Amino acid sequence: MTFNKQSLWRHLLKEEVEMATDVFNSKNLAVQAQKKILGKMVSKSIATTLIDDTSSEVLDELYRVTREYTQNKKEAEKIIKNLIKTVLKLAILYRNNQFNQDELALMEKFKKKVHQLAMTVVSFHQVDYTFDRNVLSRLLNECRELLHQIIQRHLTAKSHGRINNVFDHFSDCDFLAALYNPFGNFKPHLKKLCDGVNKMLDEENI
Repeated sequence: MTFNKQSLWRHLLKEEVEMATDVFNSKNLAVQAQKKILGKMVSKSIATTLIDDTSSEVLDELYRVTREYTQNKKEAEKIIKNLIKTVLKLAILYRNNQFNQDELALMEKFKKKVHQLAMTVVSFHQVDYTFDRNVLSRLLNECRELLHQIIQRHLTAKSHGRINNVFDHFSDCDFLAALYNPFGNFKPHLKKLCDGVNKMLDEENI
């Protein structure tokens, strides 16, 4: 099922629909997570902007490579669900002015670090022989540590666990090496993933 921004909002007010067992769609997950986290209290502006077509395509591609790498559909779904929940909660806290000055400063550092990570992800794909899994792993773990600091006052140990679940997977050097292997099975996935990230950079959404 595909949502535009209007149908995404309407769907927030409907009963949650079970997804087919063989279908994974990040927009569906985002809708379900929004409903679970906020119910009908979520504002229309937040509901319609937290996930757009490009970011959902990137999330879907992350799911595909994770599922193929782990050979575990349930674990891949868990990782992407935890990523979506983390992004939603962070955005909701930020947009509702819940952060103090120190946390806002950390948020700015986090945004810059994510931007640097995105540019590095694309650059390593576009420029031959530049890939360094240790560099990507370090950037991802720096993002992880900033996230833990930002949410410390606001979210539970369960949220910290979700963050670790996401970053334990994506910062794993063996996973990164497999993803960027120019002769490996992930090459078409990496291209789609980097095309999406590059588009997000162009649109200044990351």
